[in-house]
Amino acid sequence: MTPGLQHPPTVVQRPGMPSGARMPHQGAPMGPPGSPYMGSPTAPARSRSAKRRKMADKILPQRIRELVPESQAYMDLLAFERKLDQTIMRKRVDIQEALKRPMKQKRKLRLYISNTFNPAKPDAEDSDGSIASWELRVEGKLLDDPSKQKRKFSSFFKSLVIELDKDLYGPDNHLVEWHRTPTTQETDGFQVKRPGDLSVRCTLLLMLDYQPPQFKLDPRLARLLGLHTQSRSAIVQALWQYVKTNRLQDSHDKEYINGDKYFQQIFDCPRLKFSEIPQRLTALLLPPDPIVINHVISVDPSDQKKTACYDIDVEVEEPLKGQMSSFLLSTANQQEISALDSKIHETIESINQLKIQRDFMLSFSRDPKGYVQDLLRSQSRDLKVMTDVAGNPEEERRAEFYHQPWSQEAVSRYFYCKIQQRRQELEQSLVVRNT
Repeated sequence: MTPGLQHPPTVVQRPGMPSGARMPHQGAPMGPPGSPYMGSPTAPARSRSAKRRKMADKILPQRIRELVPESQAYMDLLAFERKLDQTIMRKRVDIQEALKRPMKQKRKLRLYISNTFNPAKPDAEDSDGSIASWELRVEGKLLDDPSKQKRKFSSFFKSLVIELDKDLYGPDNHLVEWHRTPTTQETDGFQVKRPGDLSVRCTLLLMLDYQPPQFKLDPRLARLLGLHTQSRSAIVQALWQYVKTNRLQDSHDKEYINGDKYFQQIFDCPRLKFSEIPQRLTALLLPPDPIVINHVISVDPSDQKKTACYDIDVEVEEPLKGQMSSFLLSTANQQEISALDSKIHETIESINQLKIQRDFMLSFSRDPKGYVQDLLRSQSRDLKVMTDVAGNPEEERRAEFYHQPWSQEAVSRYFYCKIQQRRQELEQSLVVRNT
């Protein structure tokens, strides 16, 4: 037998290679982290702390809970934290869904309309002072506005048209128009200055800037749904409610709507698909009516200090929406929670390490000799696994190792394999010669 002989796989269990447990003493590991017998893995553990942790990493093992009954309070807090996280996550989802829908509330916008008159001055040096003129001001503000950022007056309107007396200013100069554009700079009010020394009747047409856009319904559709001006989605929802209330949906084909006499008059067909309604609604939706204010620009000195006030209902964003958005975007609390989670993980890891050290000391104190022998055997097996060493070199160097029952079978298998290998080589060489 040569030292380099490869042992064949047999069903006979070789001595010195038991298949039992590695550690016989209560399953205690050999050499705890931080002990003088093995290297401390605390540094690799800290390097892994940057990875994403799981909830299971926070749980104390059952053995530690039995040793420290007070740890049950920590497990109760952990269960409460799990419920709290689920509740917060559910609320965050609810907030995200709520932010997708428009959150509006009606407020009062107070409109101030005033004018000043500048009489002509014969001794004025410039041409503007020698001609009488008036100046009209249109301003406004929200009443009881709780928001910190005040909205500009022009931000509530899509357009503003001031129509002056056509007889006084002619067909080409009697209109003053302002329309919103993507580059419009918001302002706190509008001013119009014109020459003249006579009182002027004017009409103000204010078009509110609805977000989302609103439409005026066709009179027939407005009577059917009981709506005058509303957003497209609200109109479609009201129409669907009318279909369900009057059971107009086809019982056999749910995609179709069988119209009643009012429905047929509006859409001019007895039957249509529900998916066609948004397209057919386009012809029935008109721009909303503007706010019309009639005003007299007075040049009487006794009327100079008078100001006309009007209250207009406008829709503004719910203040709570900004708080909800800031709650979703806030990361300060998340950073603090992550720091506390990391600290909890480190504490649990430290407790586990102390538990391993305790088990090591207890096992060593009960049977020092047996524990050290088991430790050496365990480390020897680990070393062979790490270095891919087969067999037991300490036993294989002794003569008794080769007088085992399996050695005869191993020798026979070895020679049989060698004979088969040599036979194949000879057969291949004969085939080459014959060809």
